[in-house]
Amino acid sequence: MGRSGHEFGLRALVLVILVQACMGGRRLTALVQQPPLVLNYHNGALLKGDLTISLVWYGKFSPSQHAIITDFLQSLVPTSKATALAPSVSSWWGTLHKYTPAAKAGDAKGVVQLGTQIMDEAYSMGRSLERAAIPKLAAKGSGTANIVLVFTAADVTVEGFCMSSCGFHGSDVSQVGKGKYAYIWVGNSETQCPGQCAWPFHQPIFGPQTPPLIAPNGDVAVDGMVINLASLLAGTATNPFGDGYYQGPASAPLEAASACPGIYGKGAYPGYAGDLLVDKVSGASYNANGVNGRKYVLPALWDPQTNSCSTLV
Repeated sequence: MGRSGHEFGLRALVLVILVQACMGGRRLTALVQQPPLVLNYHNGALLKGDLTISLVWYGKFSPSQHAIITDFLQSLVPTSKATALAPSVSSWWGTLHKYTPAAKAGDAKGVVQLGTQIMDEAYSMGRSLERAAIPKLAAKGSGTANIVLVFTAADVTVEGFCMSSCGFHGSDVSQVGKGKYAYIWVGNSETQCPGQCAWPFHQPIFGPQTPPLIAPNGDVAVDGMVINLASLLAGTATNPFGDGYYQGPASAPLEAASACPGIYGKGAYPGYAGDLLVDKVSGASYNANGVNGRKYVLPALWDPQTNSCSTLV
């Protein structure tokens, strides 16, 4: 039911690493003229205008973990607090306003607001979930939401987690009277696969073993969850129902963020996240400012006006 939105951008990253190894490194690959990256539009609906996002927390999360993620979501829309410092989370989200027909409709810059939050700390479906359990959990938070986010705690295993994905997105039209809505799942990789799903805040399992970056909010796994969430939100906004913007097969599409794997700042290459900003006090890396003094690392997005991956820094 769900379509993969982040079915390892890391796979693409590893492939690039292997290709570079065979060709003698980045210097040689720079001699090869790469065709422009193009995400084709398949004439489907995009998410635009005012959006309500509901959250389902499955398992136990600390108050600080809740705050890191909800502050990120509240930073998507420009406010006096969110835009006080540049670059901002809202300017990152603004790249998606360039996608048509949303840009032509004139209402892409709508309000993003938080809806219902459901806390399932009793593990009502157990601690080992099949992939099919995610849309069932999402249905609990659907209501009037356009997007339902499902987060699973560090002690919850989900089919395919770590082996094939850090999260995925899909849609559901089966809820009578509730209308069509999109859902996203992101897992906490703290004890399962931080080398896959929390890079660049943890050393990767594959590829160059460069020192990990300091997580901007002091939580390697949850700061990694924000990266995966951001990637999937971008894919959901521009390809919510499988007929929006993507490249490749519809069953495993490259979308707004997953088409730019491993790129967070200018000068990025496999194993190097790019030239990011560094907090003078904590030494943490970041490329976006949010509400409540938060800082985040967000993925590059494909820019339909330049046919290239665009970063905030």
